[in-house]
Parts: sequence; structure tokens; C-alpha cells
Amino acid sequence: MYQFIHHVSIIVTDIEKAKHFYGEVLGLEESDARPDFGFPGAWYQIGDTQLHLIVHKEGKTLRGTTDIDTRDGHFAFRVTDMDGLLKRLDEHGVEYVNKPTNKTPWHQVYVTDPSGNVMEFNQ
Repeated sequence: MYQFIHHVSIIVTDIEKAKHFYGEVLGLEESDARPDFGFPGAWYQIGDTQLHLIVHKEGKTLRGTTDIDTRDGHFAFRVTDMDGLLKRLDEHGVEYVNKPTNKTPWHQVYVTDPSGNVMEFNQ
């Protein structure tokens, strides 16, 4: 019945800062497939899944902080080069929580985007 997660949508407060973070800092490629919905946003293709950024001033899912809380709601990227990711985060001055050993069998790194959305990277 279910095949896969098609996309994850997150609310961002500033589309230009968000596009810089996801495009320049993380190195994701923006998709040109996004229709003109009449509000600012961006789509990124990550394997078979998409990440949708949406500016929505009345949205209720913003955390109101960029503090990294690994237990708060988040989404996760599986990465193939954790050392490369850490180098990229360091080069851009991105704060992160690094958990190379934890209760899972994979290395975890947590960050927030400029709007406070928490994400995990694991390998």
C-alpha cells in the first residue's frame, strides 16, 4: 500500500536564508519543478524524496529557537560521507551536536536551519 515518503514540507521564515543554508551550506540542488503557488518556497530533490520549504507566516510548526534539541521533531538524511559533511558544516560555521557513538548503530549529527528546523544526518 505505501511505497515511500514522497516529500517533507517545513516552514521557513526567510526563503533566501533557507535557500542559502540548504543550497550553499548543505549542497542540495534546488529543483525547478516547483509550480508557482503564489507564496515563496523552494523544492529540493534528495534521492526519491523531496524537501519542500514553505514561507507561511501563520504556520504553527516553527519552534521559535535555533537551539539544537535532538529529541524535538526532526527529519533525517542518510549520508555517505560523514567526514565530508562535518567538514562542510565547519567551513560554514554551522553549530552541530555530534554523536559518533550512541544507542543507535549509526553516527548521528544534529543541526538546525536558520528557522530552527531540526535535522539529523546519519551514517
